Amino acid sequence: MSSRLDGSVGALVDAVQSGAASALDVATESIARIRASDSGTAGDAPLNAFVSVDDDVQSAVAASSGGSAARALAGVPIALKDNIATLRLRTTCGSRILEDHVSPFEATVVGKLRAAGATIIGKTTLDEFAMGSSTEHSAFGPARNPHDRDRVPGGSSGGSAAAVAAGICQVALGSETGGSVRQPAAFCGIVGVKPSYGRISRYGLVAFASSLDNIGVFGRAVDDAARVFDVVSGPDAEHDATSAAVEPETVQQEPGRLDGVVLGLPAEYFPDSLDPAVRDRVMRASVAARARGAEIRQVSLPHTALAVPAYYVIAPAEASANLSRYDGVRFGRRVKEASARDPLRAMYEATRSEGFGPEVTRRILLGTYVLSAGYYDAYYRRAMAVRDRIRADFASVFASGVHALLTPTTPTPAFKFGAISDPYEMYMTDVFTVTANLAELPAMSVPTGRISGLPVGAQIIAPRFAERAMFRVAYALEAELGGEAHTG
Repeated sequence: MSSRLDGSVGALVDAVQSGAASALDVATESIARIRASDSGTAGDAPLNAFVSVDDDVQSAVAASSGGSAARALAGVPIALKDNIATLRLRTTCGSRILEDHVSPFEATVVGKLRAAGATIIGKTTLDEFAMGSSTEHSAFGPARNPHDRDRVPGGSSGGSAAAVAAGICQVALGSETGGSVRQPAAFCGIVGVKPSYGRISRYGLVAFASSLDNIGVFGRAVDDAARVFDVVSGPDAEHDATSAAVEPETVQQEPGRLDGVVLGLPAEYFPDSLDPAVRDRVMRASVAARARGAEIRQVSLPHTALAVPAYYVIAPAEASANLSRYDGVRFGRRVKEASARDPLRAMYEATRSEGFGPEVTRRILLGTYVLSAGYYDAYYRRAMAVRDRIRADFASVFASGVHALLTPTTPTPAFKFGAISDPYEMYMTDVFTVTANLAELPAMSVPTGRISGLPVGAQIIAPRFAERAMFRVAYALEAELGGEAHTG
């Protein structure tokens, strides 16, 4: 007999609301699937998608039991990336320095999910402090790709993507600073949504780079992601000063045609170095869009090549400031180090040296350097000027009558663990995603086929706060591609 977890979010909500299924039974099965994914009984390596699991299922369901029976996510189990603050479970950020940290408050999105009837089942694996593209930098071991456990699920939100792709839950939340929802969604063959900056409250999201960070949504299908997006989006002036005072439009809609829609294919996102099979799958998506009535137009975003260098100045600079709070005094791990001359400094050094992993340390050092006297103008100020140029590129294209852009999400399918050891090469896996973060635009990845069994994603980028238009394209592509999106 098929499980409620194997259907859509809408079907599950209908079953719970009608009494045909119970939130408790669904959550119990979801948590059982977590345990099975890590058992290794089928000869596979543990999926390791979760850092913490709420085994007190009755209490987890009860935490979301108030309110109307007609709630939007009634009975839906949902996983949260472990840098989103919760009261019932620890928030480690994948780091030893916060290994036992339990937040004294919950993120705004968590409160919205509970009010909508969703059950928080656990916290998922991530690269430490969301700094990475593979989850190989997690202090608690990497998550694995359900399609091939020798390969990465992407990062930094790889655990959330793996949980959805493995059928543990239909939806999950992650976070985005430079592609950390869209890239794992592409690698795992699911839908991943990054909102416009300010569309979803960041209150309770542990900061990495505050001007780039977003909370994003994973879904097995476009409609699954849309239902969660509608619940968690909206203004939050009380808690988040960067929250946009823009009432969101409902993104959930019926799949339809794209008559009158102009989709741009940016030349810079289809370089000669792009995997030919990835190019082919994305071009198939453009053909599908044309079949639905869209006009396809070639466009240019000339400053795209500067996006990764600019991002890896701006993001580490903001990270160096945000992570200075982890000093062994206020919260988190404290390592005592004897030093008669300067005991406080010795404690700081020992705590941060033991608590932070190599990638976080690398980015803190880089960020501190580019903000230091004599280098601020040469690096940080110039990177911010490049960011303005990238914003202007997008504004010019959208002003020309293009409604959205269609691009590859990643240059290749998921790579094997250990295949990329050079940090620069790893950073370049984000080459097609960092631009939307720099320009504060909504973007999402949708499945568009496979290469030798490995999923490939196509990316849709829309003007700021045009999420409904972006979802319109995603619904149409999913409907037109059908099973092809998940096969060849």
